[in-house]
Amino acid sequence: MDREQKLVDHLAELRKRLIITLLAFVVFLFVSFAFVRDILDFLQRGMPAGMHMTVFGPSEVLRIYMIVAGVLAIGLTIPVLLYQVWKFVAPGLTELERKVTATFIPVISLVFFAGIAFGYFFIFPTIYNFFVALGSESFDMVQGAANYFSFMVNIVLPFGFIFELPIVVLFLTRLGLLTPEFLTKNRKYAYFILTVVGVVLSPPEPVSDIITTLPMILLYEIGVTLSRISYKRRLKRLQESGLA
Repeated sequence: MDREQKLVDHLAELRKRLIITLLAFVVFLFVSFAFVRDILDFLQRGMPAGMHMTVFGPSEVLRIYMIVAGVLAIGLTIPVLLYQVWKFVAPGLTELERKVTATFIPVISLVFFAGIAFGYFFIFPTIYNFFVALGSESFDMVQGAANYFSFMVNIVLPFGFIFELPIVVLFLTRLGLLTPEFLTKNRKYAYFILTVVGVVLSPPEPVSDIITTLPMILLYEIGVTLSRISYKRRLKRLQESGLA
């Protein structure tokens, strides 16, 4: 009976956290809609000179607004989501684990937006201009606005999550779930996976592959370095407390 009651309480708590996160997303979505015109003006500055966007009906305008406002709302909701996850799991964590996980919430959010910025300012222009140049050789290109922003999101958004790699590595090391030895030992497999991801994300052109893959490999190495530093500090703390 106690086990069933605990399960019901956990489900009720999970439902509460999900509702709070969903409400935050809805609020941020409405806020994003209020500034969507300014955001669109900013994003269109990255288009090649002389190219103008076209919309194919009023429904496409709504789709564009939803794409732009939705992505911004997702980014703004991430800190809320992380905090609600932390509140849900915190009762089952030790005091040290609660402190560690709490300190990572703002860091993860900032790094996510840093990845978005990197993807938008460095990766997206390279990939987009490559395809524009390729298409211009055989076609009269008309840029649909919805297609443009969908393509942008598909390229840029993954980098928000890719940039979390060093933070995730550091986080798992702080909790004692990962070691720098493991990362070093499996470096060649990690490089292979990151190279495949880079090739998939970039156009079939060597320079673009390199531009996309090298930052991810650099992020992995940053993660390894952070893991070494964190691991040494963790061992020192354990030795001082007599647990190692």
